Amino acid sequence: MPSIHLKTEIPGPRSRKLNELRHEHVSPGPFHTTPVIASHAEGSVVTDVDGNSFLDFSSGIGVTNLGHRDPAVMQAVAEQAEKFVHTSINVVAYEGYIRLAERLNALLPKAAPCKTFLANSGAEAVENAIKFARVKTGRQAVIAFEHGYHGRTYMAMALTAKAHPYKSGFAPFPAEVYRAPYPDFYRWPGVQGDPGSCPQATECPLERCFCREVFNSFAEIARGQIGEQNVAAVIIEPVAGEGGFVPAPAPFLNMLRQWCDEHGVVLIFDEVQTGFGRTGSLLACHQLDVTPDLVVMAKGLANGLPLSAVTGRAEVIDAVGLGGVGGTYCGNPLACAASHAVLDRFEDPAVLAHACHIGEMLRHRLEAFAKRFRCIGQTRGLGPMRAIELVSDPVTKQPNKAAAQAVVQYAYEHGLILMACGTHGNVLRFLVPLTMNDEDLNEGLGVVEDALASLE
Repeated sequence: MPSIHLKTEIPGPRSRKLNELRHEHVSPGPFHTTPVIASHAEGSVVTDVDGNSFLDFSSGIGVTNLGHRDPAVMQAVAEQAEKFVHTSINVVAYEGYIRLAERLNALLPKAAPCKTFLANSGAEAVENAIKFARVKTGRQAVIAFEHGYHGRTYMAMALTAKAHPYKSGFAPFPAEVYRAPYPDFYRWPGVQGDPGSCPQATECPLERCFCREVFNSFAEIARGQIGEQNVAAVIIEPVAGEGGFVPAPAPFLNMLRQWCDEHGVVLIFDEVQTGFGRTGSLLACHQLDVTPDLVVMAKGLANGLPLSAVTGRAEVIDAVGLGGVGGTYCGNPLACAASHAVLDRFEDPAVLAHACHIGEMLRHRLEAFAKRFRCIGQTRGLGPMRAIELVSDPVTKQPNKAAAQAVVQYAYEHGLILMACGTHGNVLRFLVPLTMNDEDLNEGLGVVEDALASLE
């Protein structure tokens, strides 16, 4: 039975009325993908105030990985609310925070011993990860990457690559932030083959070693523009999220790991979007077999409640003294309870197995779309974190933002919540709930197929 049910035109009359109030009373700063106004949500379905039901291929930007209103998460939050909602960890500590830190520390066994700091958002966690790295090393410079997105607070904005709309008009930004090329195989000139086959060595089955070329560019920037002795941290997303769902090859990440070890630099993985099953493993670094010094987590960590974490080597976390990091709401008891329920759910191997199943379904369908539609330049991703890049011409690879916008609009008008991303705004990203059933996934992909066909 279809999950998409449209009773009115989109947006419906109540959504239109509320949007008028939104324009009158709400800051125009937050972007809005669809013009519909939510009433309630369950599993993979969002219902708006006009009674229209939409399949959700966004998961609140990769947050509700376990679906909307996961019963275990809801129960944990309700039980905690019956006890207390807030004391602030800075005033009266509570077991939920302490036990959650213990569980998150166990996610990085190769970095043990580990410690954790909890915050509210991914950007907050990024800011604090940089603090830890700078204090530990006594250095200032931070290297981020093209296509990277790390948040909207000031240090996070400085680390974020894309200028508009994230950085426009907000300068000046914090100093000592440098940028290196991200390993974007699709747009790296002159290289052919599969970067996933590249070993961590000077010899490579590719005609030119893509990973080695990108790493050499990084190393030259570090050496020539900064000086290795001045670098406090390198921060990278294992899969560039907002930048277009571009996976970083494991050999390249291993080269970074070795370089950081050689020069006493803190390696930070921003797993805000890639964490908690989004790539088919609990963290992306688990399947890439590269252990960072610090990992930043948020989004799926609490399945919709505001919570983030910096987890990593105790010697780095301990570098900041008493009172050096913190915040009134950091590690809120309700969010901690939700996160415990999330981790409990992922202890069932069937959850990640289903996520991998979704990833394979997406991969096969999107590859089929690529063979049919000339506007698709590349399909890519890691596990169920998948995307298709739309281009005006497959030879020149000219980004086609207008096509991506048209598909997104067609999608929501036909009952599917879908989002675009990418440095050029031309990438369709698939962030489906990892609990979505096959019927709903196929129904939503059918809408995507029809949307792509409408471009022909």
